[in-house]
Amino acid sequence: MTQVVYDGTMAGLLTAIFEVYDRRLDPVNISQGKALQQDAFAQQMDVFTDALKARRVWKGLSKKLPASALDQFYFSFLSENEGIENVMLAYARYVFSTDKNVSEDFGNQAVLTIVQTARKVWREKHRMEAFIRFQLLKDGLFYAAAEPDHNVLPLIIRHFRSRYADQDWLIYDARRKYGIYHPKTTGTVTEVKIDWSEEVRENSEAAYEPHEPLYQMLWKDYFHSTGIPARNNKKLHLQHMPVRYWKYLTEKQH
Repeated sequence: MTQVVYDGTMAGLLTAIFEVYDRRLDPVNISQGKALQQDAFAQQMDVFTDALKARRVWKGLSKKLPASALDQFYFSFLSENEGIENVMLAYARYVFSTDKNVSEDFGNQAVLTIVQTARKVWREKHRMEAFIRFQLLKDGLFYAAAEPDHNVLPLIIRHFRSRYADQDWLIYDARRKYGIYHPKTTGTVTEVKIDWSEEVRENSEAAYEPHEPLYQMLWKDYFHSTGIPARNNKKLHLQHMPVRYWKYLTEKQH
């Protein structure tokens, strides 16, 4: 067994897949960061991201898969599910082993897992677009925080860049300690690394624009006033708005 260790990026994983093929590694286990040796005979190989090798793998997949399947492959990576790298390797091996389009061969376990995982990531992407709640800070920046199960910030950029093109905004992933920042002057979205403590985030009211608490109160009043008690369906409500998202929803704060 060879433990292939990469840097946690999509380009890094594609490089790792290239090395598995180039070095004819089998059996193999791909993992991020420091790999745990499963047995005394396992060898560890650290892979350094190579953009050229990554592009060659992606180009090879692009020739054999439709765009929708390539999206599913990428979304699966963003799931960050344990062991997803090895599922993606198995998927890539299946793709390269035949001339047919394998993206709908659900009898293959790797294909089925990729499709099911991508669907979950896509669902959370849409939930983040609906559940993000911006707060206006004193410097004019609209700030929002979230803790998605999957790494969906790269997938929501287009939605918020289009909808809030005339605003400065920052969406922060508190679980992964990074955010996406959009300055209205350039219109470009960049990734920023921020390691705020929980205490700083919980006591961020001092940074609010003076009228922000009023805006939040008005939103809560609107949310509750539009509800019809006789039509309350708690089960359906939880299905569409799971409890794990409530922490950053203005209307759910007391």
